[in-house]
Amino acid sequence: MAKKRMIQAIREALVEEMTRDEKIILLGEDIEVSISGDTRGLLEQFGARRVRNTPISETLVTGLSVGVSAAGYRPVTHMMFSNFIYTGFDAIANQAAKLRFMTGGQVRLPVTFIAGYGGGRSIAAQHSDSPHPLFMNLGGINVCVPSTPEDAKGLLKSCLRGNNPTIFLEAGGRGGEMGEVPDGDYLTPLGKAAIRRQGKDAAIVSFGSMMKPVLQAAVILAEEGVEVEVVDLRTLVPLDEDAIIAAVEKTGRLVVVDEARDRCSAASHIAAIAADRGFRHLTAPVRRVTVPDVSMPYAPVLERSVLPNADTIAAAVRATLRSG
Repeated sequence: MAKKRMIQAIREALVEEMTRDEKIILLGEDIEVSISGDTRGLLEQFGARRVRNTPISETLVTGLSVGVSAAGYRPVTHMMFSNFIYTGFDAIANQAAKLRFMTGGQVRLPVTFIAGYGGGRSIAAQHSDSPHPLFMNLGGINVCVPSTPEDAKGLLKSCLRGNNPTIFLEAGGRGGEMGEVPDGDYLTPLGKAAIRRQGKDAAIVSFGSMMKPVLQAAVILAEEGVEVEVVDLRTLVPLDEDAIIAAVEKTGRLVVVDEARDRCSAASHIAAIAADRGFRHLTAPVRRVTVPDVSMPYAPVLERSVLPNADTIAAAVRATLRSG
């Protein structure tokens, strides 16, 4: 087992799976240059037949991806920033999410859309959204949000071997962080959460970019004698509801942390699940720590003010401990 950066783990998954399966092809704007680094060198390794730069047209890129996946290929489509998915959304929402259902299973669409998401890099509102709630609502797309290099590799390999369309979101600004990645071939299952920290006083459920401040908050709280259970969902579709309810049953208190805007966020859905299935176990109201319903500011000081951090997360846990 070696320590690697998330972008290295993603690139490693692509190399291994493209070597294993010649039907996997890579599409996207500037993937030959690879501004994020996760596709760097793949053109030289696999050739222009399988690694294709596309025009700067997300409508074209997503439509092409759906078409070639229906024709039997397994495209990996790099969208760079998740905001860019908006301009290519028709093929994802109206075609990728629906064609398998509408054809009675005759058409399979094993396409994986990769994109970076979230704030913290001062790259302004059109490059900093966390639109995973929108993808969760489509009803036919898997949504993966890894928080570690190990899961980034394992989840991506699972996506590339599956037969369902998937949105694979890279936590913005996390590509340079190190983490241990197992040696050899391994898969991380979709729909199975990971317990990052054991605790009895309260539970924090989160995923992706927010796991770092969540774990920092857990350390702060531990110094105060509060032990929190930390649940990393890893995928939002499919969603490990049992892990959420188990954490609620164990601790009686739940804080959900989500980098999306608060209204109709993943946190809102998770809180609803806790209320529906775990109400009898709750000793205090569920609390959400999210982004206000505004566009992400460009100025670093303003951006920091709207993003959840270790202090705001710890404060939410303290509040739920006081309210029960």
